[in-house]
Amino acid sequence: MTQQASAQPSPDKTASEKFSPRGLATLIGSLPVPDHAKGLEMINRYTPEIPLWPQLPGNPREGMLVQFMEGMIGLVESERTYFDTTGDFDEKLLPFFEEFLAVSEDPDALMSSRFAISRERAGGLYLLKDTVAASTRAEAVKGQITGPFTTLTGLQDQDQRLSYYNPSLREMIVQGLAMKGAWQVNFLKQTGLPVLIFIDEPALAGLGSSSFITISQEDIAEDLNQVAGAIRGAGGLAGVHVCANTEWNLLLTGNIDIISFDAYNFFDRFITCRSQIHSYLERGGILAWGIVPTSEEDKIAAESTESLTARWEAQAAELSTGRWTIPAILEQSLITPSCGTGSLAPELAEKVLTLTSEVSATLRRKYLS
Repeated sequence: MTQQASAQPSPDKTASEKFSPRGLATLIGSLPVPDHAKGLEMINRYTPEIPLWPQLPGNPREGMLVQFMEGMIGLVESERTYFDTTGDFDEKLLPFFEEFLAVSEDPDALMSSRFAISRERAGGLYLLKDTVAASTRAEAVKGQITGPFTTLTGLQDQDQRLSYYNPSLREMIVQGLAMKGAWQVNFLKQTGLPVLIFIDEPALAGLGSSSFITISQEDIAEDLNQVAGAIRGAGGLAGVHVCANTEWNLLLTGNIDIISFDAYNFFDRFITCRSQIHSYLERGGILAWGIVPTSEEDKIAAESTESLTARWEAQAAELSTGRWTIPAILEQSLITPSCGTGSLAPELAEKVLTLTSEVSATLRRKYLS
């Protein structure tokens, strides 16, 4: 890779100085709504302290694997979306890398570069920036970007080979995502609020499987840290969201300010890294607890504010030790759904948002008031 992350990155020690989570609620992006305005109205109703821009999974231009590929070389969007690396692909890559180097050295040039995210690809992002200034309750704004590992293992070339295994595609995509993350921070900083950017990495749940046996964790960390480093270099806080189990040490020792995990379904796996979690918290890291279920309708229907509050308290008690009391843990925590709600029926999505808001409020009243 052209620009590598440091060998042993760590969370920014000043992360908690830039933004204090204090058990506030936020969401994970996708919503089952017909337009961005409706999505933002729901977001501002239930999570006004940390609004985010809504993604519409029903819009093909906002699909997870293509939304942030605008400006990349060789992308073909048809019945099958892939990269065409034939012909003069290598010649077209040269100006891409030249522009990457130019905007890396001159951040002011970034905003009008190929790395900009257009209104056509992310209408909710523009709507959030235009409206959040009117909010008197917002303490930060949240954006999101698809992670490099998920993108590289989700998109193929013309021969159906994963992009990860093409060195040129890997370098282009990682660098492109890094600059798009930095662009998004600069764009949202215009609101005057701290900016959180979550890197969505659902494919990290596949680590250790036969599908990715030839991919080293060191290489995955290098790519992820480059994207996170660009976000942090632009002045934002970089989070990683994984909606299943993964190799948590990869994130706990990485260049990550916020780890967003499915606490409802996978806390028993996460807590096996207890000492590493404590070290992460000591360095100023933030935990985003996905305590509200989103994957199974019967579980959403069965849960209540009281049951989920008790569930979080039991998990926090299991993590607590010494100075890491339950209030201290909550001070460095966010409360979220376990994943996005874009695939749910609207009434179930609304219940998820209601529970997220109410669990956060209940915990804050009990432990931080």
